Amino acid sequence: MIRLETRMQVTEAMPTTLRRTKQVARMYRLVSWLFAREAVSEAIATRVHLNACPEAVWDHIMLYEEVPEQPPFLLRVFLPHPIRTEGDKTRLGATVRCVYSEGDLVKRITSVEPPHLLQFEVIEQRLGIEGCMRTLAGSYQIHPCGTGTDVVLVTNYRAYLRPRSLWRPLEALLVGQLHKHILDGVCGAIPQPSCPLSGNPSRQRCAPPGGLACTTSPSHSRR
Repeated sequence: MIRLETRMQVTEAMPTTLRRTKQVARMYRLVSWLFAREAVSEAIATRVHLNACPEAVWDHIMLYEEVPEQPPFLLRVFLPHPIRTEGDKTRLGATVRCVYSEGDLVKRITSVEPPHLLQFEVIEQRLGIEGCMRTLAGSYQIHPCGTGTDVVLVTNYRAYLRPRSLWRPLEALLVGQLHKHILDGVCGAIPQPSCPLSGNPSRQRCAPPGGLACTTSPSHSRR
């Protein structure tokens, strides 16, 4: 009975996810038709401070599609649902296929410097949002900071929606939520008591303690 109920729940959930994904795709097509113009390059960075050594952080680095927890509300509303990854993200030159409810993203690992840098470029994107934004690249930068570690996530993308004064803050909010979701997953995966955030932010110039407090840097664009 338990197995049957579990299967029924999964079966019932799948059509709901697909319907939501199709609704998001239709919304992005409409937004693209109304607001898309010549693309500009943007970069969003998020920094947090973890009370763990760089090696521990490196061992638990996750891509967005690998975080086991459910994405926050904004990501569920505006982005396709992530399912899994296929490939080795720690091997230089490897390709990683990130599978979504409808579509996928293919990343090529361009730099691997344990335990300080993981960098990738996006070589394929088929998520239904390409008329609004395309991800170009991303990186995980890990630096010792006091008794802990600073982690900086960077996402580079092409933005098509105008006016930028309206859409840039919304994109920064969405990407910041995505970064925080990833960092929450990394923090939760590091064995206790290595993970609780601490430190003296005023002296170390690190992210403040008391939870995964993320700070999103100003967006920068260039034509």
